[in-house]
Amino acid sequence: MKILVLGGCGIQGRTALYDLASDEHVKEVICADIRFDELSKIKDFTDMSKIKEVRVDAKNKDDLINLYKKVDVVIDLLPMDFKKFVNEAALEARVSVVNTNYAHLTEQLDESAKKAGITIMPECGLDPGIDLVIYGDAKNRFDEIHVIDSYCGGFPEKQACTNPLNYKLSWIWKGVLSSTMREGRIIRDKKIIEIPAMNQHDEEYVHMIDFPGLGTLEAIPNGDAVYFTDLLGLTDAITRTGRYSLRWPGWSAFWRPMKKLGFLSEDPVKGLGDVSPIDFLDKLLGPQLEYKDDEKDLIAMINIFEGTKDKKKMRFTSTMLIERDLDTGIMAMSKGVGYTASIVAKMLVRGDIKEKGVLSPLKHIPAKKFINSLKRRGIEIKEETRILET
Repeated sequence: MKILVLGGCGIQGRTALYDLASDEHVKEVICADIRFDELSKIKDFTDMSKIKEVRVDAKNKDDLINLYKKVDVVIDLLPMDFKKFVNEAALEARVSVVNTNYAHLTEQLDESAKKAGITIMPECGLDPGIDLVIYGDAKNRFDEIHVIDSYCGGFPEKQACTNPLNYKLSWIWKGVLSSTMREGRIIRDKKIIEIPAMNQHDEEYVHMIDFPGLGTLEAIPNGDAVYFTDLLGLTDAITRTGRYSLRWPGWSAFWRPMKKLGFLSEDPVKGLGDVSPIDFLDKLLGPQLEYKDDEKDLIAMINIFEGTKDKKKMRFTSTMLIERDLDTGIMAMSKGVGYTASIVAKMLVRGDIKEKGVLSPLKHIPAKKFINSLKRRGIEIKEETRILET
């Protein structure tokens, strides 16, 4: 099979290239980007003979279409700004696409994708991605589900916590900053609660959890949990649900006053030209939050489901912990994103996923095959099922 990786030189893209090149069934990987210096970081442990470098303007639809026609499937790891161009080219070239962005505004392409005979699979990363496959699998384990609490976060191992934030970068800092201004929806006591972006870190919405092997972590609302229970057709039966980012304790206490003081505003500061507070934080803090070569990032994910099975109350818990590989330098975050996209792209080519249109990991990725594929890459998802007392 031949696979195109858009944004292949980024931190997630390089991991996808490495994973694809290690598969004997993958004959060629086209790495499309605007510069290729970063590929030197994987050359010592990657079969570079399979990787072809192509410089591309991802907003030039004709260039994209020409590339698409050379491959069996496309992995899109570009920022969301490029999604429109990537998907339009896919429809014209009639080539399926996997990407890691939220599905927002992609759903409207469902009929067009079906007519083109292709699959567009958004949300195939870590979160959203792995968690959504677990959602779909969990639904099949219950007769009714009443609780879904989903937690995921990337942060440094304890010995790498060398700054006041206890945080370092395993993805784009501007993206992290933007995520601290994300509106959300949760359900408590069967009531849908809207959480404005400005209140995301307020104490009433933040809580602590114990994560096996790590201890106490802080959980911050992260996006729209109700959207996913709607997709599963479960919202009417849900008494509690939420999607939460995990950090070491103290994260929210830092960002609450910063938000109130306007440090996450995108409006230019008077007297500083076009410089906004969030741009300033991006440039000031980003370089200070880089990992050293001997420091690990961690990915912690836990999904908790409660409901009934055969008239008994049951809890199903799924737990995953990923660590950086110091031998290769591959980050835990990029494993979660890059491996997921790679696995799903190959599933599409092999026909493990046959449906056409705009699909979702919640419904269309075969969970057992996917989880086994992660395990072969050293990512183990631990499961526990308990009958609860009535």
